[in-house]
Amino acid sequence: MRIISGSHKSRVIRAPKNLPVRPTTDLAKEALFNILVNNFDLSEVMVLDLFAGTGNITYEFFSRGAIGVTSIDADLRCVNFIRQTAKEFGFDAVLCFRSDAFRFINHCENQYDIIFCDPPYELQGIDEIPKTVIDRKLLKPGGWLVMEHSREYDFSEMTGFLQQRKYGKVNFSIFSADDESH
Repeated sequence: MRIISGSHKSRVIRAPKNLPVRPTTDLAKEALFNILVNNFDLSEVMVLDLFAGTGNITYEFFSRGAIGVTSIDADLRCVNFIRQTAKEFGFDAVLCFRSDAFRFINHCENQYDIIFCDPPYELQGIDEIPKTVIDRKLLKPGGWLVMEHSREYDFSEMTGFLQQRKYGKVNFSIFSADDESH
């Protein structure tokens, strides 16, 4: 894994082998961030990274100048790795919490410009995440929820759905609380 662009471009992220993660591939991450930079000024965004794992996406947002990123993962080893790596990289505005992502979004009082969500592909109930994010108004006006998922999921009929992109085995579904797309 590496950081694709920004202040820490090409920096390698070496996660311990024992973390229970499936990091977003560099190819899919690069494609996603190409979409994001065409729709957002990443130096002005507040981001929520759900199921943060290694922090791969968190670091990419910070390298590109995000104001702040809140990273959520249920695994303490992942949380400790993100905190340690963020400190090493000098990403001071990383907030990283050990929490169940479903519980976090059901109790969250903040709004975000971008919410990135990469749950385990086999996890039950991930179709509830877009509904909860939209219903609880966790996105700022014009904000996006980006769900990474396997091809078995089709979110196209859900409220707020904007588009789906496929990169190999990686699928991204993008949602907005707004009625219009970017």
